Amino acid sequence: MKLVWKLLRQHISIPQFLGFFFANLVGVAIILLGVQFYNDYQALDSEDSFMKADYLIVNKKIGAISSIAGKLNAFSEDEMEELKDEPFVENIGAFTPSSFNVRAWFDVDGFANFSTEMFFESVPDAFVDVKSDAWTYQEGDTDIPIILPKNYLDLYNFGYAQGKGLPKLSEGILGAMKLKIQIAGNGSVDDYDGRIVGFSSRLNTILVPEAFMRWANGRYANDNTMKEPTRLIMEVNNPTDARIASYLQERDYETDENKLDASKTTFVLRIIVSIVMVIGLVISALSFYILMLSVFLLVQKNSTKLENLLLIGYSPSKVSFPYQALTIGLNVLVLLLAVAILLVVRSIYLGLFENFFPDYEAPSILPALLVGLVLLVVVSAFNVVAVKNKVMSIWKRKS
Repeated sequence: MKLVWKLLRQHISIPQFLGFFFANLVGVAIILLGVQFYNDYQALDSEDSFMKADYLIVNKKIGAISSIAGKLNAFSEDEMEELKDEPFVENIGAFTPSSFNVRAWFDVDGFANFSTEMFFESVPDAFVDVKSDAWTYQEGDTDIPIILPKNYLDLYNFGYAQGKGLPKLSEGILGAMKLKIQIAGNGSVDDYDGRIVGFSSRLNTILVPEAFMRWANGRYANDNTMKEPTRLIMEVNNPTDARIASYLQERDYETDENKLDASKTTFVLRIIVSIVMVIGLVISALSFYILMLSVFLLVQKNSTKLENLLLIGYSPSKVSFPYQALTIGLNVLVLLLAVAILLVVRSIYLGLFENFFPDYEAPSILPALLVGLVLLVVVSAFNVVAVKNKVMSIWKRKS
């Protein structure tokens, strides 16, 4: 084995291997940074982690004439089907409102006299990305999962609490507090426990599971007839599509422009990150080509001596091992340095994130590490096979 290592050192080209090393380091670092930055950016909107960025809330405009005439501004079945058939729409669902009375209060000292009337709405569960065990309801359960609008918390903290001298609440504290709910209607009055599972800056409604809404409307609603929805939730395939705004304007529909802009921003960011990662892959592929070319040149220069080693009894595996170890070692070193670069760069932009978002919680770097390990395994496996095949060709020529 020492003879093979001596042969390897004699003809090794330092510039070629340095070229591979730095090119591959740049490529892998770009890929890992792309993956991690996108994950970190997504966590900025963690209060809406249960809703995808390409969901839009659509309603009909409410004008003075429609208000005076008592028009409900509801969507008919035909209008929903027409919207669903548009090429930019992936899926569509309706908001179902509660048709019963709801009162809620916190079962905590200091909040005993703080109760309020409220309302519930639901959307199809396919539009809510909450862990299944946290967003379920079965008939007979006294526990109701709830998603609250974040602006409700802001109104309490900076309006009601400040004026009444009550303590301000964070999302974590509010989620841990016991919320008591009383539902009345159709001659029945029942108490339930509310469990807050999330906050949303995109939904101005109090969301409950669709299964609970169907059951509760059937039990407590005085009028069991199905009402046409006044709001729709729509999943679009491309929020930047100009046809969306044009379609909504033509039919006098509206959606929150800030939410549409946020969806566009996320969609564009997704494209940019994809492009950056493709560039990283191209750089890595080119560096991989440089590495294989360098190894093949080494083997070719030593082909006569390697053939002699095979003739005196060395197996192809033993002859291949030094070259395989060299490539794997370089790949491992590249990954370790790329992770180090990722941690340094991430610490810089996370500092900026935390300055603007004090409650920001950075996600794990595990996804980026997994991507790096997959690249390491795939590239190293290909290196090992390629070197083995090259040595086997010398073996066959010897035979």
